[in-house]
Parts: sequence; C-alpha cells; structure tokens
Amino acid sequence: MNWQHIALADATPLPWKNGGGTTRELLAWPPGVVDWHWRISVAQVEADGPFSRFDGVQRWFAVLDGEGVELALGQGPKVQTQRLTRQSAVFGFDGAQSVDCKLINGPTQDFNLMVRSVHASAKLQRVREAMEVRARESGICAVWAGASGAMLRDANGSWPLPAHTLAWTQIVKEQSVYIDSADALYMEIAPCL
Repeated sequence: MNWQHIALADATPLPWKNGGGTTRELLAWPPGVVDWHWRISVAQVEADGPFSRFDGVQRWFAVLDGEGVELALGQGPKVQTQRLTRQSAVFGFDGAQSVDCKLINGPTQDFNLMVRSVHASAKLQRVREAMEVRARESGICAVWAGASGAMLRDANGSWPLPAHTLAWTQIVKEQSVYIDSADALYMEIAPCL
C-alpha cells in the first residue's frame, strides 16, 4: 500500500457563512471541485447554530476535542436529540435533515465524513485500542490519528502516524490494516459501481 497523509495544521481553515466556526478540508474526491463525491474534514465549532444542509449526502460525525455537542435532528414534534462527546460512538445521519447544534460547555473540534450516496458508500468507526480491520470493499481506507497518534501496519511494514494527521491509501476487498491507538478513527469509502 502507498499511504499518503496530511496534518491538520497544513489544511487551511475556512470560515463558515454563519460565523459559528471553521472547517479544514483534509481530503475530497474529486479534488478541487465544489461538487465532491466524498469529503473528509475537521471543524472547529465556536458557537451554537444550524448545520449546513447537504441533500443526497450521508454524514458521519465524531467529537475530537471539547466537552461535546447536542444535536437536534428534524423539526416539529419529531425532533430527535443526540448528545455526542469524545467517548460517544461515531454518529451517522442524513445530510438533508435539519440539524441544530448546541455546544456543551464551550467550543468543540469535530471530525466529519460526508459521502454523496449516488457516488459512494462509507463507514467510520472509532479505534480505542489495537485492532485489525479487513476492507469490506475495494476503495479508499483512511485513518485519523487523535492526540495520542497511532501506529499503522500493513503487508509492507509499520510506521507511526503523528497526532492530528490523516493517512489514506487505496485498498482492495479483504485487505488488512492494523491500527494501534487510544483515539483514532478508521474509515472506508467505496465507489458505487
């Protein structure tokens, strides 16, 4: 496998239109276009407010730093509330859904994976100990290393992944990746055929 990587500090923070935070895009496909098929980013949320709506997009969300958020999904009598912290599992939801975000005791840093359903499918999960994962489908696999960093191993060897860095590579179905970290995220993105 030929792994590539980007450190969070190397991604430019882009301010939100509502002034409530910034987003650092780490990786998107195709690169450099507004109408991406999928996108991986980290957001710094500074104030309560609504999430941007993304029709046709499946979203995954994980709190990286701060006390967390409370998301109100939907409108009217069918509003569902989801409280998310650094200890919570990754939360997936429909990007077309109305989502209002309330911060729990101050700003948060949050990881986002967004996939346009007509182009790809994906999964995102937390890694809190050493684990081996086998790719469900051929496509892209990526690992986000949190504050403690991570060790990665594949058939070609092993190496450290520095804290606050995203690494990614092409992967084929059933190929294995070994991740050792106390606070990482693992994701797979498979194109729709």
